[in-house]
Amino acid sequence: DADKNIIKCLKENGRLVNASNFKHSYPFCWRSDTPLIYKAVPSWFVRVENMVDKLLENNSKCYWVPEFVREKRFGNWLRDARDWAISRNRYWGTPIPLWVSDDYEEVVCVGSIAELEQLTGVKVTDLHRETIDCLTIPSRCGKGELRRVSEVFDCWFESGSMPYAQVHYPFENRREFEDTFPADFIAEGIDQTRGWFYTLLVLSTALFGKPPFKNVIVNGLVLASDGQKMSKRKKNYPDPSVIVQSYGADALRLYLINSPVVRAENLRFKEEGVRDVLKDVFLPWYNAYRFLVQNVLRLQKEEDIKFLYNENTAKPSDNIMDKWIQSFTQSLIQFFKAEMEAYRLYTVVPKLVKFVDMLTNWYVRTNRRRLKGESGTEDCVWALETLFSVLFSMCRLMAPFTPFITELMYQNLCHLIDPASVEEKDTASIHYLMLPHVRESLIDKRIESAVSHMQSVIELGRVIRDRKTLPVKYPLREVVVIHQDPEALEDIQSLQKYILEELNVRQLTLSTDKDKYGIRLRAEPDHMVLGKRLKGAFKSVTAAIKELKSEQLEAFQKTGSIIVDGHELHEEDLRLMYTFDQKSGTQYEAHSDGQLLVLLDITPDQSMVDEGVAREVINRIQKLRKKGHLVPSDEITVYYTSEPAGDYLDKVIHAHSDFIFATTKAPLKPYPVPKNASVIVQEKTQLKGSDLDLTIVRGAVVSRAPLTGPACAYVNLHVNLDNKHQEGMVLLENPKGDNRLDIEKLKMVCRSIFKLNSAPLAVFNDTTELKNSSDLLALSGKTLYVTSGARPAEKNLSDSLLCPYINLQLINACPAECQRGDVGTLLLANPAGQNSLQPTALITETAKVFGLRGRNLKLYMDEELKEEFTETSLKNLNTKTLYVQVLPTTAEA
Repeated sequence: DADKNIIKCLKENGRLVNASNFKHSYPFCWRSDTPLIYKAVPSWFVRVENMVDKLLENNSKCYWVPEFVREKRFGNWLRDARDWAISRNRYWGTPIPLWVSDDYEEVVCVGSIAELEQLTGVKVTDLHRETIDCLTIPSRCGKGELRRVSEVFDCWFESGSMPYAQVHYPFENRREFEDTFPADFIAEGIDQTRGWFYTLLVLSTALFGKPPFKNVIVNGLVLASDGQKMSKRKKNYPDPSVIVQSYGADALRLYLINSPVVRAENLRFKEEGVRDVLKDVFLPWYNAYRFLVQNVLRLQKEEDIKFLYNENTAKPSDNIMDKWIQSFTQSLIQFFKAEMEAYRLYTVVPKLVKFVDMLTNWYVRTNRRRLKGESGTEDCVWALETLFSVLFSMCRLMAPFTPFITELMYQNLCHLIDPASVEEKDTASIHYLMLPHVRESLIDKRIESAVSHMQSVIELGRVIRDRKTLPVKYPLREVVVIHQDPEALEDIQSLQKYILEELNVRQLTLSTDKDKYGIRLRAEPDHMVLGKRLKGAFKSVTAAIKELKSEQLEAFQKTGSIIVDGHELHEEDLRLMYTFDQKSGTQYEAHSDGQLLVLLDITPDQSMVDEGVAREVINRIQKLRKKGHLVPSDEITVYYTSEPAGDYLDKVIHAHSDFIFATTKAPLKPYPVPKNASVIVQEKTQLKGSDLDLTIVRGAVVSRAPLTGPACAYVNLHVNLDNKHQEGMVLLENPKGDNRLDIEKLKMVCRSIFKLNSAPLAVFNDTTELKNSSDLLALSGKTLYVTSGARPAEKNLSDSLLCPYINLQLINACPAECQRGDVGTLLLANPAGQNSLQPTALITETAKVFGLRGRNLKLYMDEELKEEFTETSLKNLNTKTLYVQVLPTTAEA
């Protein structure tokens, strides 16, 4: 503000030589954004320049990650190190313990509280300025009283003293300090090369002549999305609590540790990056875990096989994809351990993220049918064991980085581990487990190479399909793979079925001769890149590029550079394209990664187009299934109609009905939908110029075979207690598939039916007592004995039904209500000859079975709902089936 007046005064006195403006860098206050004024003040210094060589020597003894920080940023800072001004002219801070005479000729540096008390004769309980500034020390040189200097320490001096101050060295804990110094590990931001890292090293070198740490990890700075420093005042960053609430702490953690920050580079924080981690990593990973759990439960329900994984007894799989993912996993564990020991986080996390893609988009995707049991039970178990092993290893590797989702998965996966195989003492949390050991016997680099070639073929084929707008739903005639290495072609041949399935092609052809297909390479310049760089020479270089021969371009593919018209060009300067001779020009489309060349036969074929349309119908059905919140095990029937009737779409659906059924596992029937059908979801859509109506109904409307015997699992009971004999039945489930009993629940039901109060009970199958682990459903139809504990005498009793019964078939109910099965059983009397069911109670008991209390029901004697049940017909119901209709509520009507 004074500059203008000074200039004016100089000018008036004829002393102004020149006045002008020029642009230069100038410091501003980071709080107020106002210019700062340089002001020289007296300071206290630590002499650093005389120990630069020792600082550099000690720095070379430390292991830095990334390594360039040691030699470049930190090394350069040390080479140019200047004496360190350790004093600050402030009130708040640690007082510098120097007492001086008025002429600064006598200086006393106090080394402890005890020494200060001895020199001043005053008891010291507080070291802040307001307490010790008044203390004086008598001069030994006759200079009167020595007084403390007014300055306080630079706060970085205190930070650099941390290793000693934290244990009160050297006054106590001397042994503890000497055993733990230098520190094994330190991690901080790149800005600390001029801060904490530096002051720690200076003080450690000055005091002990050695570095203060052994290993250093340096991270970059997290900046706002516009590249500026994050500031509370500017509020130029999203609220962290909102980020965690929206995407989870794990997604935020993985976003940060898989970013340039771990390579000591800066990151512009973007919320979209956290969202993408959730979408691209966590959701596919979690879906793979959920898919495993669903199929383990399906295996137990359908095949009665309890899945328990034991690494020591699991049989090796013969499937090449099982071998690949196991080998890939063990290679990952090997890499993980080597890189983590070297503190190279920036190489480890990208590999882990890539592994999620390999697991979900390659292993699970190519083995869906095996995992769902479509290739047989033994093969299904192999696939499930492989997927479990890989997921479990993955969770343990990822646990340090994503602790919450891995703990969530582990708490479920741990129940699928055979207790006999567990080595750790405490398995309550995944964070108590050790990292998995490398099983080198499972590593097969040849298989890994083979699958890598297969992946390249599939990815190149997908690029061609995208380029020509050919959806994968539509099959193609042939894929041709050309490679100069016969071994690579053998690898590809061994994985032929996966290539054909993923690319949806009929035939795979392998060759080493691209000339056979009339393939030539040609190049086009990148006009924007080259025009900007070459300027006037661009025209002549462009002409020369177009004259390049196929052989020259093949060499360029391998080396990545080529000299054209005196200019060196690189991969980013040229676009390579494949051309064909006239014979093959319209038949094939090609793409290459420099090693593999893939050709797709894109010639249209009507039968393949028809199959593609059928796949479109399948896609619509599966999406409608998802819309109806259905799972694969839900029994449904799909009804359809296409308008106009008899058109192309209608003919395709009719011709491919078996194919559609085989894929959807649901019967496909033409309209009309039966009136009594339980409609789940309905949709009208357009496909190939036709209107397609799809309706999904509960599978119960499909014609059923008449039920023989009780619909639900049951057992006969002979009860002998207190010299009293009773007979009856117990349903082991009701409705079918739900409310299943274990042995304890069976005893509770016995006490209720036979009025046994709290008497101790034992249940026997012949002379074998049933325990908690007994599978009661496997005993359905048997006769069991109930006693107070005594083993029953061997008897040959009939297993014929002891009580009359009726079956119940639910005809319709909305999905939200009908989640307990649609087939049930009611006993008309129990115990035998007692507690006969009254006609007035039949509807109430039926509602209880299906969880439909409060709903109005009607009972019918026939499936067509023509003959309504009447109370007079109850005596004739034994072994019959009643059909249950759920009437709409007022709101539904």
